[in-house]
Amino acid sequence: MSKKHDAIFDDVLSGLDTPSPSTERGGARFLKRSTSIGERMTGERQEKTLHLVDPERCRMWERHNRDYALLSEENCRDLIDGIKAQGQQEFPAIVRRLEGSEHDFEVICGARRHYAVSWLRANNYPQYRYLVEVRDLTDEEAFRLADIENRDREDISDYERAVDYAEAIRLYYGGAQKAMAERLEVSPPWLSRYLVLAKIPEEILNAFASKRDIRERHARALKPLLSNPDQASAIMEEAAFLAKSQARAAQGKGAYIDAQEVFKRLVSVAKPKVKTAKVSTGKLYARSSGERGIMVKKQGKQVHMAFDADLSDGALRAAFESYLSTRKS
Repeated sequence: MSKKHDAIFDDVLSGLDTPSPSTERGGARFLKRSTSIGERMTGERQEKTLHLVDPERCRMWERHNRDYALLSEENCRDLIDGIKAQGQQEFPAIVRRLEGSEHDFEVICGARRHYAVSWLRANNYPQYRYLVEVRDLTDEEAFRLADIENRDREDISDYERAVDYAEAIRLYYGGAQKAMAERLEVSPPWLSRYLVLAKIPEEILNAFASKRDIRERHARALKPLLSNPDQASAIMEEAAFLAKSQARAAQGKGAYIDAQEVFKRLVSVAKPKVKTAKVSTGKLYARSSGERGIMVKKQGKQVHMAFDADLSDGALRAAFESYLSTRKS
């Protein structure tokens, strides 16, 4: 995470060496710096309470910017091992309280931590609890906080982030890209690149083995090509072919095509066909009609000859003499 994000998020990460939090709603208190989301530390202090809860009491926020269904033991292994090594979850997840729900909390930040603790509890480590900090957040504040925590993390794909931004600009900023960029403290061009990716046609997404494989740079390069009807048609045709190949691979009937190869093929079919000058095949000189001989081709001031490696000495000599007899001195 960058220094800027460290400053913004320091209030979440500080004070973790204080006494252990409660296992339910009580909780040990600790002092930490208070910040408004997306702003620098104010230097004021306030009390916060952490809770250790059963992860089953928590559900993911429907606008969480990580696809929980894509989490697995494999891609959470580092976190699982870290919790086991430390004997606890070090950094709290950020949650909101829920009213009138079968769950008590809604997870704003901390999907991987939730998965890791849940996995441990289901695999012979029932002593672990999910460490959370409860905050009172609006949806827009929750969106910005989740973005701050996850913006620099490589395990959230460009496409997941792009879809999150596209939905947020509609829900919270009235479609105003400049206003959203200001609130996220990013440049409008940077934000625009992700919004372009969010609009990439479904046919192109299906050409990749996973939507997580497509990058914002891919969408940026394809955008001008898709604006040309002829080029767009060629790209869509190739995308459909690639999608079928990926579907067969998913059924175990072949290998997946990697993202870079998919992108290269989509771009290549959109390139205008270069007309090449017709090249003469040359003239055949042979000892007799129907017999193999020497193919002679003139290119500029050079003469190129080609003949089969197993052509007999007699046939080769006769063919060469035939060429010499017609050569202009």
